[in-house]
Amino acid sequence: MVDKYEDPFVRIASMIGGDEYLKVARSLLKAEDATDEEIASSTGLRINMVRKVLYDLFGKSLITGIRVKDERKGWFVYRWRTRREEVEHFIENQKKKIEERLQQRLDYENASDFYHCGNEDCPRVTFEDALEGMFKCPSCGNVLNLKKNDKSKKAYQKKIDEIKKDMQQVF
Repeated sequence: MVDKYEDPFVRIASMIGGDEYLKVARSLLKAEDATDEEIASSTGLRINMVRKVLYDLFGKSLITGIRVKDERKGWFVYRWRTRREEVEHFIENQKKKIEERLQQRLDYENASDFYHCGNEDCPRVTFEDALEGMFKCPSCGNVLNLKKNDKSKKAYQKKIDEIKKDMQQVF
């Protein structure tokens, strides 16, 4: 369980992947330059799970690995270290991606007319699909009518504005 006072690196790791990520992140903070085997030992997780988490965090630039030769065993191992300075950058990138997706969805809502039969179990359909189906609902067969999507558009725009405002406050 993560509390709000936990290190941002640990909180982000937990949000990305849950309990396993939480354990690995805490272990990395306690022992910089730890090997995957040392992390597995300290967390009680299986080595393949630890490696999965490490590679994912590495792919997101939240940790870095240094390849060194293990003098006892004679082969190369990676020593893992957090990149806590990258947490804010990661968060901003995620916000930017979300904002882009919301903008794409808003553009789709603005560019399309939707039709619906009134039955809440049935999906709304685009004009093209309604025309193709002779304005009969593909699910229940009732007549399709134009459905205003102003609420959806306002909701998407509001969320986009919130994210943009939040991103401006950081910089």
